[in-house]
Amino acid sequence: MFDSLSDRLQGIVKRLKGKGRLTEADVDEVMGEIRTALLEADVNIGVVRDVVARIREAAIGATVSQALDPSQQIIKIVNDELIAMLGGETLKITYASQPPTVVLMAGLQGSGKTTSAAKLASWFKSQGRQPLLVGADLQRPAAVDQLRTLGAQISVPVFSEPGDPVATARRGVDEAKRLGKDVVIVDTAGRLAIDEEMMRQVADISGQVSPRYTFLVVDAMTGQDAVGVAEAFHQRLSIDGVILSKLDGDARGGAALSVKTVIGRPIAFAATGEKIDAFEQFHPDRMAGRILGMGDMLTLIEQAEKVFEQDKAEEAAQRMLEGQFTLDDFLDQLQQLKKMGPLSGIMGMLPGMPKEMKNAEIGDDQVKVTEAIIRSMTREERANPDIINGSRRTRIAKGSGTQVSDVNRLIKQFLEMQKMMKRMGGMAKPQGKAGKGKAKVNKRQLMREVGDMLGGQGGIPGLPGADGSPGLPPFFK
Repeated sequence: MFDSLSDRLQGIVKRLKGKGRLTEADVDEVMGEIRTALLEADVNIGVVRDVVARIREAAIGATVSQALDPSQQIIKIVNDELIAMLGGETLKITYASQPPTVVLMAGLQGSGKTTSAAKLASWFKSQGRQPLLVGADLQRPAAVDQLRTLGAQISVPVFSEPGDPVATARRGVDEAKRLGKDVVIVDTAGRLAIDEEMMRQVADISGQVSPRYTFLVVDAMTGQDAVGVAEAFHQRLSIDGVILSKLDGDARGGAALSVKTVIGRPIAFAATGEKIDAFEQFHPDRMAGRILGMGDMLTLIEQAEKVFEQDKAEEAAQRMLEGQFTLDDFLDQLQQLKKMGPLSGIMGMLPGMPKEMKNAEIGDDQVKVTEAIIRSMTREERANPDIINGSRRTRIAKGSGTQVSDVNRLIKQFLEMQKMMKRMGGMAKPQGKAGKGKAKVNKRQLMREVGDMLGGQGGIPGLPGADGSPGLPPFFK
């Protein structure tokens, strides 16, 4: 998502580099390009008009810091406007003083409402809460079955009764109190289009359960149509926030960039994939950074902390700094990295990553080949790649179904990475003691330094070079 807009905005910034100052003519030209980029992204025309006017006023009227060159100035102004368009601040979820906290889900049929309800329940579980799902979508026969199936996957109970949806929702809240659940998520009925019956039913349910939050689920693929849907629902329900589904799809971003300005409510969550855990709070500042090519290291760190086993990560980091990182360690880290999702998505969160790499199709099949090479080595070879001579390389290539040249590249870059990590040992200073005499590694500092070094190195094994140099093996290109 946002690929086209991101490419255009980054292209504008690149052309401005080297200019000593911005003239009014330069600003007019840039504004025209930004207007075109936003319209092509399917942003509401009224929103585009207001945003471009504010950017132009800031670019011409603001006192420019002497520390900023023209491209940096435009980046800052556009970044600030993108953050405002996307919602300003991350919506902070608070809880009812008397549980349960009730969340009402609304949206059109096909928007991903039922799936989003389950994903939201999974998110609440990750926050230490005990959610209950209530199936009040009794119009669609398969809706409750779908909710029960999803609930079973995440071990969240589902309550539903046939009959009146309003009564079912009310009894669902009573059931949550009986079971001691502190969050109730009510899935309501949708239609293919907005109609009076649907709106009246959802409003009646809202009146009965008094939700702390009413979230409207919007399909990010629908563009400006989503804005009209949001306006209609907001008039009847007073929406608290929007959940964008299918944010990982081939969408231009118009819904995400328009809805906050039009209804005055933020995007609260975004579904970034089909899996239940592909769901996260929406951070406007982080998304703006991704659009402008500045990366999103905070989300990357948070995703890593979710999937990486802390004890193993600490031990591996310690061995890295001591230069003792082995191919067994790398294989283990690669397995955990895969849990974070497609590697192309991870690339998109790294600052300054070239478009070719962000769009690269780096999937599980390619990673499996790298794993196959390492698994074809003996334990001794994985611990000490220096002993792998010509005959051993031939055996490893045959065992993994690859070429000797692939094995050579993997070993060469792994040894280079070992040297780089050993040099880093003096940079990532230990942060106190972590038991048994081991120094605790500052992981954020370590990641920053790895990122800095990768900018001038040949990348890491299994991935293309961060500087655009050939990665390894060739099937990652």
